[in-house]
Amino acid sequence: MLNLDYDRLSRVLIDTGAITAAPVKWGKVKTCTAGLLHVSGFDYPIGSGAMILSEDGREIGAEVVGFDGKMTTLAPFDEHAAIRVDALVKPVKNAAQIDVGPMLVGRIIDPLGRPLDNMETILPEGQWPLMGRKSNILNRGRITQPLDVGVRSINALLPLGRGQRVVLVAGSGVGKTMLLRQVCFAAEADVVVVGLIGERAREVSDFIAASRSSAIADKTVTIAVPADHSPILRIKAAQRAAAIAEYFRDQGKSVLLMIDSLTRVAHAQREIGLAAGEPPTMKGYPPSAIALIPQLLERAGGDQETGGAITAIYTVLADGDDLDDPIVDAARAIADGHIVLSRELAEQGVFPAIDIGKSISRVAQDIIGKEHAIALQNFRASWSRYAENRDLITMGAYRSGSDELLDQAIARRPDQLAFLKQSLDEKVSLSRSVQNLVQEFGE
Repeated sequence: MLNLDYDRLSRVLIDTGAITAAPVKWGKVKTCTAGLLHVSGFDYPIGSGAMILSEDGREIGAEVVGFDGKMTTLAPFDEHAAIRVDALVKPVKNAAQIDVGPMLVGRIIDPLGRPLDNMETILPEGQWPLMGRKSNILNRGRITQPLDVGVRSINALLPLGRGQRVVLVAGSGVGKTMLLRQVCFAAEADVVVVGLIGERAREVSDFIAASRSSAIADKTVTIAVPADHSPILRIKAAQRAAAIAEYFRDQGKSVLLMIDSLTRVAHAQREIGLAAGEPPTMKGYPPSAIALIPQLLERAGGDQETGGAITAIYTVLADGDDLDDPIVDAARAIADGHIVLSRELAEQGVFPAIDIGKSISRVAQDIIGKEHAIALQNFRASWSRYAENRDLITMGAYRSGSDELLDQAIARRPDQLAFLKQSLDEKVSLSRSVQNLVQEFGE
């Protein structure tokens, strides 16, 4: 009995003209629910790209996000386009691939890869899967080398390693975007990939203007999408940022990936999930929104084969300063550490307003020396001792001399706050940060 390769035989017959390829399936828009379009006759899998012919003759991009009976559910890239009933929908080839190459460095693009900086056309060198390439988990490199981020409190008290994933947690107006900008401008990395997702358009403009005038302008790739764009574009912006970072890691480079903010990405998935009929859970988040967090975070890390690494920092907005928010909790559980900003410290004029007691780097012990570890433990012990008794101290209920360790914590508190403070334009190297910590808080 012959063992025929029917897929290969079909391609040969099509190429030789013996048979014709199957016609491309076009669909028609039938209904619209909460910004999602239900299309008939469009039999393509989830994640496929599409183009919708609008009333004014434009082609509006969209993506397949689900199914409803025999209908295919599409999320359009432009929610305000003039799309009518029976509008034609055609598939888009290679929607799951993005253009990559060294010419992306120094450029500012939108979620679809189009230039926003009014510069020359970006010529790609190749393509990379938007959702990343699956690899053997054992190829993930260990975190053994520290990364200098130029911020004394992070370098000394929350040391980061190459390939680490960190969550920056804060309420609104506490300074997370400013701290992210400071790290971005000072960190030692070959390439910096920044995803500005769902933020105010003014903040996007401010960040871009500041980065263009800094020394990192020639090694930064910026993907920007403001809050008023469709939720599917906000998600694709985060995925594109991760894919670009993966491409440069595959080239053996040390990449710093910064996503501001992960919460806005989760909000976008919540909008799509609820509109598609998913059941809401805690705070209205559907299961797909929570599942999206590890999908993004797990794409960072080191690669043993190429020697490259993606060190990732994701900002998370704690609504109402609630550290038990579902997105905060999900991100904190996956990441290799978290940095929590304190509103109380910010109101005291401390920048960066890092709450050392609530923050942690899970790889610190793997990348620091013995003297550094002792000084770090002394600092954290004194910080926690003060925090535990703060109410007694502020009310005047504590009498000096009752607890020797607490007396020491109270005496060292001004030194600790001074150690945290650092101006936005100041850069403190890793070696200097550790030296200062050991001198002030070592044995």
